[in-house]
Amino acid sequence: MNTKIILQNISKHIALTKEEEVYFVSLLKEKIIKNKQYIAREGDVCKHISFINEGCCKTFNIDKNGFEHILHFSSQDYWVGDLYSIITQKPGVLFVQAMEETEVLQIAKTDMDSLYLKIPKFERVFRILAENAYVETQNRVMEGLGLSAKERYDIFNKKYAALKHLLPQKQIALYLGVTPEFFSRMKKKYQLLT
Repeated sequence: MNTKIILQNISKHIALTKEEEVYFVSLLKEKIIKNKQYIAREGDVCKHISFINEGCCKTFNIDKNGFEHILHFSSQDYWVGDLYSIITQKPGVLFVQAMEETEVLQIAKTDMDSLYLKIPKFERVFRILAENAYVETQNRVMEGLGLSAKERYDIFNKKYAALKHLLPQKQIALYLGVTPEFFSRMKKKYQLLT
C-alpha cells in the first residue's frame, strides 16, 4: 500500500511520531474503485472517508426531476465522502463516483473515533478538512447564486486547471449548472477553450 501521499497530506497539519504514523497506516484500507463505481451513494450511511491516492471522482446530487448537479471534482491528494453522513451517521445526500479507475485509502468512521482517542491531534486534521469542505460548499453556493455561467466557467478553469482537459464536456456543463447545449453555445460565443 502506497501511503506516501496521505502521510504528506497529514503532515501539512500535524507532525507524527513513527509510532503514530504506523498506527494511523494500520487503520487504512486500500481499495480500487472502477470507473463509474460509487464510493458513496445517496441514501446509504457513509461508514468511511476516502483519500484519493490516484484517479478522479465527482461528488454530485440528483434532484427530484432526475437532473445531476455536480458539487466538485476530486483528484489525487483529496479526501472524499458524504461529510453530512459521516458525521451524523444518517443516510447520505450525495453520490461520490469514480470518473476513471481510482485508488483510494479508506478509514472507517469507527477507526477515526478510535484514532481521535489514541492520538488526539488527529482531531485537528479532520477539523481542518471539515472547515475546508464547508468553505468550498459555501463558495459553490455563492457562485451559483450570483455569477453568470461564463464567470463560473472562469472559476472552474482556475480551480481545475490540471483536470479540465480530462473531463468530458457534459460533466463540465453539469458542474456549471447549464445544459451541454448551452455550454457549447457559450464556448462558441466567447471562443473558450477547454
